Amino acid sequence: IQAFEPVLVEGKAIRIHPLVCAAFNADFDGDQMAVHVPLSFEAQLESRLLMISSNNILKPSDGRPVTEASQDMVLGCYFLTKEPVNFEEQLKTAPAFGDMAEVEMALLHGRVGYHTAIRYWWEGGEGGEGAEGPDGTGAWIETTVGRALFNAILPRPLQFRNEVMKKRTLSDLVFNSYRELGLAPTVEFLDRLKSAGFGFATLGGISIGVEDLQIPVAKAKLIQEAEERVERFQRAYQTGSITNGERYNRVIDAWTHANNDIAEEMIKAMGRSRGGLNPVYMMFDSGSRGSRDQIRQLAGMRGLMAKPQKKLTGGIGEIIESPIRSNFREGLSVLEYFISTHGARKGLADTALKTADAGYLTRRLVDVAQDVTISEEDCGTILGLEISALKEGEDIVEPLAERIVGTVAADDVFDPHELDEHGDPKLLVAAGQLIDEAAAQAIEDSGIETVRIRSVLTCEVKRGLCRMCYGRNPATMAMVDVGEAVGILAAQSIGEPGTQLTLRTFHIGGTAARIAEVTDRRSKLDGRVEYGDRLQQVKTADGRRIVTKHDGELILKDEDGRVRSRFQVPLGAELRAEDGQQIRKGDPLFTWDPYTTPIVADVAGTVRFRDIVEDETIREELDELTGLRQRVIVEDREKKLHPHIEIVHAKGGKERKVRDFVVPEGAQLTVEDGEEVHAGRTMAKISREAYKTRDITGGLPRVAELFEARRPKDPATISEIDGIVRFGEIKRGKREIFVHHVRVLKDGAWSVDDSAEPLLYEVPAGKHLRVHEGDKVRAGDRLTEGPVNPHDILRIRGPRAVQEYLLNEVQEVYRLQGVKI
Repeated sequence: IQAFEPVLVEGKAIRIHPLVCAAFNADFDGDQMAVHVPLSFEAQLESRLLMISSNNILKPSDGRPVTEASQDMVLGCYFLTKEPVNFEEQLKTAPAFGDMAEVEMALLHGRVGYHTAIRYWWEGGEGGEGAEGPDGTGAWIETTVGRALFNAILPRPLQFRNEVMKKRTLSDLVFNSYRELGLAPTVEFLDRLKSAGFGFATLGGISIGVEDLQIPVAKAKLIQEAEERVERFQRAYQTGSITNGERYNRVIDAWTHANNDIAEEMIKAMGRSRGGLNPVYMMFDSGSRGSRDQIRQLAGMRGLMAKPQKKLTGGIGEIIESPIRSNFREGLSVLEYFISTHGARKGLADTALKTADAGYLTRRLVDVAQDVTISEEDCGTILGLEISALKEGEDIVEPLAERIVGTVAADDVFDPHELDEHGDPKLLVAAGQLIDEAAAQAIEDSGIETVRIRSVLTCEVKRGLCRMCYGRNPATMAMVDVGEAVGILAAQSIGEPGTQLTLRTFHIGGTAARIAEVTDRRSKLDGRVEYGDRLQQVKTADGRRIVTKHDGELILKDEDGRVRSRFQVPLGAELRAEDGQQIRKGDPLFTWDPYTTPIVADVAGTVRFRDIVEDETIREELDELTGLRQRVIVEDREKKLHPHIEIVHAKGGKERKVRDFVVPEGAQLTVEDGEEVHAGRTMAKISREAYKTRDITGGLPRVAELFEARRPKDPATISEIDGIVRFGEIKRGKREIFVHHVRVLKDGAWSVDDSAEPLLYEVPAGKHLRVHEGDKVRAGDRLTEGPVNPHDILRIRGPRAVQEYLLNEVQEVYRLQGVKI
């Protein structure tokens, strides 16, 4: 709800300012609005001071502008500031203009167009080479007519922006204007931006025709390559070298890659067509309308479709294997149209059902958070959170500066490299000081990895929170006021994008949004590789290095020896870099198969099957398509037999067992009884639940599940102490796993401490174990496969760890959708 000054109009339609449409989430396809007249003096005062639309520029949820240019406005500004393809060429003969009036005159006389390159004299420029102004300010700028015009509407301190204006850039302009100049100039600037945007979108005469959807030339070739790859997988499956599940996953992957490549080609081609002024490309590139996915369906290829079914588990056959190869410009065949309808209908049904869920989530959140208000100035706590950049492997998902801006520092932050005038380390932020954008950037630039900040999670006020722990109110860019209802604000900020999470399938029209699996990790920088102390690997006869344990780490250090990233190396991966090797950017570090978890022999020897009995614990499944037999472990009905594979060394007619591997049900054997194996040999493969389409069915229910801290169905068993694993026997279908306490010796080695009673965990015998006899585990490590139960994290690693886990998991769901919270 917002307040406006009344303007009398003829007719029955309510007319609202285009910039508040985003806040009302209004479009003009028949939306209805209610009009209230504030009668009492207090109501008028509140409307005038708090609710008037010009006072509500920033979103309370994340501090970005809510009144930002959208659609036509973005398109107009983008068209105006786009540079011609031959910009560098034109500059050689570019005319020079002394001020705005001259530019406008030349434009009206038709001597120059909006995209003509010019040299423009700007008096505010920093004096430097070529500065001819009387007082050493001013400069010649190489720009275009359109950009000169665009800069005329910018507030003085923000000029001169010599770049193409996309939605994000315009949003940043509004944000910077608010931060540097305050409310009133920003509101005036927004109105000028609106007029200019609509004006130049009209003058640009941008329309859209079917010819503008350019189908990439390489499409036929890429589709053919994908078909050949699929054919290859089909053959590999028929000869029995891969399972049906693996074949399915690889086929889906091949098509996903082909689809992405076609989209790449298409966008490149469109960007070049019509001198860079292809309307479809401009709409997409400026961010005014349409996503890459939508354009891909119009001019690339429609892609893989999901089968309509209630729950997505990620099993085989959830995505229809043969994709829709046509796009909407070529037109779909009858069969393709039928498959396409499936997806589109699923989207519409989902939309109707899930909007209600999102509303319900918001209500529950408000219910628990409503009494959280800012109740005092400073609780004086000495606690805080250590915050570092959020990384996934090596990719920085959220840089440090973004995570700490708007919070209060808990400790003094010093620059590690620079000194102040007294020769002490330079103070960047003092404890108890608000970290603003400039300070956050300075901290990040200085190379500091972690900063301790005050956080609402560690606030010690009896009821509610204190100002210092909360930090800045995103909507006002100032410290939060005492009495602010921050709990409700937070609840609504999480619930509101819930509707966006929901309506996801509808927008893509039921195409399966699937993330193509990565099969190798490459280095992003020059540096040195180190193996972590828990990375265990063996060298095979043909010189490959195979990882034999879970939870191994590969550490990448830069020239100065600072740790730049740590990679989790999956079991069965093949290492491509030696320990201590210098590598260059782009070199592979390791490769792995994302669809199966192997059981790898880490010593050479003879294989002996134990409890692996025909028709009781092992079934030969005849694959009808290939006529080949695959040996799959099944559960023994009487629960007496528990399949495992031993590796033995024969010595003087006696066999000595050196390794024992538990084989879970569903595993496929790839070795024979009595076979000699070398270290690094895969003895069995367990196919992981073929990866889920990360449809938002993961989204909203996942968020609700995290907030309720539900116990997931069969969670992983987690070790509560650091220790060494020993297997006990199997009683009543449960396997006993003992974790023995350890003493750490002087050289850092662990030895079993026999004085303490070992901890016993009972695990269903068919479960897939992550540990083997004699492994070292740390507190909080998973002993079996499965999702982590947040209650276990709380019990073992304490409240801080569980807070961090829940926080990151919730944000992960929203981040997948590109929503910032």
